[in-house]
Amino acid sequence: MGMNKNTILGWAAFIMVLMGLLLISLGAFRYDDVAGWGFAAVGIGFFAIAWVFSSLKGRV
Repeated sequence: MGMNKNTILGWAAFIMVLMGLLLISLGAFRYDDVAGWGFAAVGIGFFAIAWVFSSLKGRV
């Protein structure tokens, strides 16, 4: 199975969405203090970068 640039960007976006969900859930359920807000903010950042990767598919 050959992986081209679009496949790699798709997998990267998928992995980043999973990591974003993990970080947001850590911030929501594990940490109840200020660290939870940081985890959630980083998770939202992962979503933003995954969105960029997804929009680059087919253009690179």
